[in-house]
Amino acid sequence: MRTGMLALALGLLTLRFLPSLPPGWLLLAAACAGLSLLFTRVYPLGFFLLGLAWACNSAQWALDDRLAPELDGRTLWLEGRVVGLPEVSDGVVRFLLEEAHSRRAELPKSIRVAWYGGPRVQGGERWRLAVNLKRPHGLVNPQSFDYEAWLLAQRIGATGTIKAGERLTPASGLGSWRDGLRQHLLAVPAFQREGAIAALVLGDGSGLSTDDWRLLQHTGTVHLMVISGQHIALLAGFLYGLVALLAKLGAWPARWPWLPCACALALSGALIYGVLAGFEVPVRRACVMVALVLLWRMRFRHLGAWWPLLLALIVVLLLEPLASLQPGFWLSFSAVAVLVLVFGGRLGVWGWWRGLTRAQWTMAIGLLPMMLILGLPVSSSGPLANLVAVPWVGMVVVPLALLGTLLLPVPVVGEGLLWLAGGALHLLFELLGVIAEWLPAWLPSDLPLWAWLLAAAGALLLLLPAGVPLRLPGLALLLPALLLPSKQLLDGRADVWVLDVGQGLAVLVRTREHALLYDAGPRFGDFDTGERIVLPSLRALNVRHLDLMLLSHADNDHAGGALAIQAGMPVRRVISGEPQRLADALGAEACESGQSWQWNEVTFRLWQWQRASSGNQLSCVLQIEAAGERLLLTGDIDVQAERALMQADFPLASHWLLAPHHGSRTSSSQAFIDAVEAQHVLITRSRHNAFGHPHPQVLERYRAAGVEVHDTALDGALHLRLGEHAAARALRREPRFWREK
Repeated sequence: MRTGMLALALGLLTLRFLPSLPPGWLLLAAACAGLSLLFTRVYPLGFFLLGLAWACNSAQWALDDRLAPELDGRTLWLEGRVVGLPEVSDGVVRFLLEEAHSRRAELPKSIRVAWYGGPRVQGGERWRLAVNLKRPHGLVNPQSFDYEAWLLAQRIGATGTIKAGERLTPASGLGSWRDGLRQHLLAVPAFQREGAIAALVLGDGSGLSTDDWRLLQHTGTVHLMVISGQHIALLAGFLYGLVALLAKLGAWPARWPWLPCACALALSGALIYGVLAGFEVPVRRACVMVALVLLWRMRFRHLGAWWPLLLALIVVLLLEPLASLQPGFWLSFSAVAVLVLVFGGRLGVWGWWRGLTRAQWTMAIGLLPMMLILGLPVSSSGPLANLVAVPWVGMVVVPLALLGTLLLPVPVVGEGLLWLAGGALHLLFELLGVIAEWLPAWLPSDLPLWAWLLAAAGALLLLLPAGVPLRLPGLALLLPALLLPSKQLLDGRADVWVLDVGQGLAVLVRTREHALLYDAGPRFGDFDTGERIVLPSLRALNVRHLDLMLLSHADNDHAGGALAIQAGMPVRRVISGEPQRLADALGAEACESGQSWQWNEVTFRLWQWQRASSGNQLSCVLQIEAAGERLLLTGDIDVQAERALMQADFPLASHWLLAPHHGSRTSSSQAFIDAVEAQHVLITRSRHNAFGHPHPQVLERYRAAGVEVHDTALDGALHLRLGEHAAARALRREPRFWREK
């Protein structure tokens, strides 16, 4: 039976790795074949086929519930109910709308909307809204957060921006109660850590600042500030241990068997905590695992510790097959598997300190391969930070926060306990700040498969019991993954990445020994693409410093992320077409028209219109030439600047052209297109942008001239190998069943 369960789990997990979903008739055939094979000797194959068929069907249902293509970009009036806790950040209200319906079209069951400058919205309210609807779409970059996969895993079929709205009915139900409790928690003074307390009690992380999240990421303690399996397990374990202690002391009523009562109380506490936290997918997963562990403790301990873990995996995936698209799913089950492997077969009894220290260093080693393959930041200080933070949060902060929340109706007492919880959190964050400054997190580069397999084997060897021979060589197997240098470029070659930063620009150019960044992406409120997209992409591509950051001009969509990039990695020099408009901290120098230099036999040339009268016209133009192949990066120059560039002493002809000003109708004149004689044009923009970029007339000009168009909104990040005269690689074109082409 265990073989069949393992096969079923593999079938359910296979969904994550499919480039496209099989057609419906093939899934029906697989399900029928699976059912017939259950009664044969090859029954594991039957379980595998059934698991695969169920997972693929579930994913197809979610894809079918996406917004219809003909409604993409349209504004409709619709009615719906607010679910969950709305998030408010920099004046933007974001929330999930369910039961949405419109007289003019059929809508997805769940829509995630944003209201810029909107009023206060509460969970449980019903609204009539004018929403500009969009199909699920995310930015696609090397090793970046996959927003489309996240939306599909949440079964969100559309996103949208609210233009206007009116409240139809007031808040009611559980959502209203949770929202009211959140407001009460945020109103209690707690050393300015009210947002962190709300995160621990309600699972609402919107009260944590960007700096808070960055600090947690650097110290590997993010899991402590979101209600996860650890919090659910801690509460369940506390309630179970309380009953067990009373039974051991003889204080438990003899007529009530203590073990079933302990398990029932622990499960009840876990479920109540889960409901308090909104019962999101990670919390449901944790409750399922707690329930199965308690069942195993009561009746099935003889089957070993791996059985409840496998059963929990299957139950979670049967309930929500799309859970495997989320990194948290893999990390949570991997963490439990590491603990089972390390503690399951130990001899003797360990003290709590030895057990805690062993758990932290084995967790760091055991999760390293998973962090590497998922492209997540690896915290060097994680074991040390968690050694302090885990018991502090689990045994001090969470009990104080939950007890304080429970006793809020009691004057002074509840608020006093929350004040103490805030003080404990404040001390913790101060300590984490010191640790993060000493040992910040690092983002691993994209590893070849062989290096990852060696790292996985090395981690497994190190986690084996002390008596097993050849454990120490496991450390050597980890080294390639940690120290593997990036693939070196040849002289006379340039590696170019046009990153997908939405309505903005960021282009990485690397030679054998040097790296240059042309523009830094935009910043919108608390969403800084320099920090969220450009920096992680640079680190994933094994760029550890920049020789030059060239900011074409000072507009936000080109320079908004510059400060975050400068803070995140060493930048030796900054040049800009508008240095006077940039922050003094950047120390930007002026663009010198006519300047040129060579890096590893790759030539770089600058140009700027000296008679420019606007920021766009002042854009610093860069041309890169490698082995006779040229790329021209033009910033936001307009038709007048293009005319001046054509009249300048500048080798204008280029194979690749970055469309000036994102394809605006004020640029890309026919004369300029003819003068450049490009074979390929690169357009960087966001879908449905308010500026209408690229303009249809501009696209028609390029196509009429026989120029191939590459658009980051449609293609994602673009990878060019300058000097090889090769085709561009578009990341969005790489097959993923959840990704819209």
